[in-house]
Amino acid sequence: MTSSSLTPRLYGLDTLRALAIVLVFTNHYELFVAPGVFGFWGQIGWTGVDLFFALSGYLIGNQIFAALRSKQGFSLPHFYARRFLRTLPNFYFVLALYYLWPAFRGDYALLPVWKFLTFTQNINLTPGTAFSHAWSLCVEEQFYVLLPAVALAIAACRKSLLWAWIAVAASFAAGMLVRAYLWDEYVQVPRGGMGYYKYIYYASWCRFDELVAGVALALLKNHHPAAWSRITAYGNRTLLAGLAGAALMLTLFFHHHFDYWVTVLGYPALAISFSLLLVAAMSPGSALYQWRVPGAASLALWSYAIYLLHKQLCILLSPVLQGQGYAPDGLPAVLIMIAVSIVTGWLLYVLVETPFMRLRTRYFPTNHR
Repeated sequence: MTSSSLTPRLYGLDTLRALAIVLVFTNHYELFVAPGVFGFWGQIGWTGVDLFFALSGYLIGNQIFAALRSKQGFSLPHFYARRFLRTLPNFYFVLALYYLWPAFRGDYALLPVWKFLTFTQNINLTPGTAFSHAWSLCVEEQFYVLLPAVALAIAACRKSLLWAWIAVAASFAAGMLVRAYLWDEYVQVPRGGMGYYKYIYYASWCRFDELVAGVALALLKNHHPAAWSRITAYGNRTLLAGLAGAALMLTLFFHHHFDYWVTVLGYPALAISFSLLLVAAMSPGSALYQWRVPGAASLALWSYAIYLLHKQLCILLSPVLQGQGYAPDGLPAVLIMIAVSIVTGWLLYVLVETPFMRLRTRYFPTNHR
């Protein structure tokens, strides 16, 4: 998503990434600081993670498929080096804050550090522990490790394109079957409960199909150029379809989040709706492609750093501001915590992420061999 003369910046993708971090912020504020401040959006803001999943699936899939089709070929070591230099420095820095600075984690219990270091913290995760929002990073890191290996294995097969689409369809089917089984086994109550989060919401095998939706877009773009051209020729129609699908799914999740059929079918349906928005963001004729939202590019650039820090900072700041007469559900406190989240995210991006990105550019400029 970097700008260059060969690859112009896609501001529609910036807008979607910025929207994703805004949604996540509203949800964490709703859950951990002041319920009701953001209303509907606070309760449904967890879907920002699902939007991140669709974005990640597309961007990583596009990198892998483009490299596989190139003359230089795809380098697995280069891919892993680029991914880890992008994701690990920020993560390890924030993880160190939790473990080495007890005041930062507050009263929340910490899981064993090996669960974070191995990105298995999300497996059977009980809500309410310190740095619990790292669960989504675990899902993505597991996906980053598995996807290129699967792609290489499929590429080595005869009729590899057919097998690739079979794998996409099988991922959706498997996700729905697993969620159906786990709901019957551990939930079985209309309002969900601890079992819903522990065995379904946080579980990689229940959320991988959302990343696969983005991968399917990358597969379409790289291996079906005629179909991709036809789809992106109608960007505003795709945008309307994506908005309508997302509106429907957000409404269903708002009213029936823990119900059986919404659990089984809702996550892939939401991912497909978000994937339509991704297509619109890459369609030159669409409003989403053409509209450059002020500040969205910066929020998109800092979104990973903001994601890592904002939740705990807001939790810690809330009683401090309240002691100064700023109620957490009041506008001044909300604006202060938004500003602190953005500024600290920017600092983490500048001081930790950027130096490692320079190393990545120097030693691993591409995913090619």
